[in-house]
Amino acid sequence: MADVKQAFVCGWPVNHSRSPMIHRYWLKKYGLSGDYVKYPCEPENFATFVENMAETDFVGGNVTVPHKEAALKLADQPEAEALRLGAANTLWIRDGKIRATNTDGYGFLANLDERAPGWDSPEHRQRGALVLGAGGAARAVIDALQQRNFAKIQIANRTVEKAEKLAQQFGPPCSAVGIESIDCLTCDAAVIVNTTSLGMNDGRSPLNLAGFSSDTIVNDIVYTPLITPLLEQARVQKMQAVDGLGMLLHQAVLGFEKWFGTRPEVDAELRQLLLDDLGESQ
Repeated sequence: MADVKQAFVCGWPVNHSRSPMIHRYWLKKYGLSGDYVKYPCEPENFATFVENMAETDFVGGNVTVPHKEAALKLADQPEAEALRLGAANTLWIRDGKIRATNTDGYGFLANLDERAPGWDSPEHRQRGALVLGAGGAARAVIDALQQRNFAKIQIANRTVEKAEKLAQQFGPPCSAVGIESIDCLTCDAAVIVNTTSLGMNDGRSPLNLAGFSSDTIVNDIVYTPLITPLLEQARVQKMQAVDGLGMLLHQAVLGFEKWFGTRPEVDAELRQLLLDDLGESQ
C-alpha cells in the first residue's frame, strides 16, 4: 500500500461521515490511485495518531469532532485560517512536517457563491448578515463574512454571553444579541445563516422569519434534513433558501487537492450522489 496515497477522516464517532463517498467519487472521476477511509480515534489516542502520521501510508486527512482544536495544537505548521478559528479540520504532510488548515469558511463561501450568486453584493454587504449560533461553525461563518467585507454581522445566540465573547474576539463589525430578541424590526440582514443544530431532529426553527424582507437570503448549514424548518419558512415567504449540502461538498475540495494533487470540481453528479444517500430530493 505504500505507493497508494491514502487519506482519512478521523473523529469519535466517525461512522456517520459521508466524506469517503465524496473523495472516492473524485478519485474515480480523475482516474487517481488512492483511497479515503474512516479512522475512528478516541480523544486519548488522537495525539499519538497525529504524531505518527508521517510514518504511515496516510498523506493527510480530515479531522472532525471532537479533535479539531487538538489537531491545530499538534500541527507543525498551521495556516492562518486555522489559527484564526482556533481549530483545524484538514491535515497534510509536506517535507516531513504536519500542516493544518480549516476549510469550513471556504466551503461556506463557495456554497453561497454557487447557489446564490450575488449574495455578497455591495447592497447586501451594507445591510449585513445575521449568524444564528455561537459555536465552532459560527466562528468559520463569521470569519468568512468578514473576508467578504460585510459591514454588519449580528451574532444571535440563546446564551448571549457566548455571542458577546465571539463578537469581542472578532471585533467590529460584529455585535451580539439574544436570539429571542431578533425579529424583522430589529434586524434588516440581507443574509441569515443558521449554524445551530436546531431543525436536525426536533422539527424546530431557530428563528421566525415572518416580516423579514423577501429578498433575504437564508442559509442553513445543516444538511440532514436537506430542507430544515428554517429553510421551509424561507421558501414559504419566497426568500432564497440555500441548504448546507454544498458547504460539505466544497469544504472537501482543498484537502483533496493537497492530498492527491488535483483540484476537484463539485458537480451535479456528486451532489446527486449525496442526495440519494441522504434519501433527499432537490
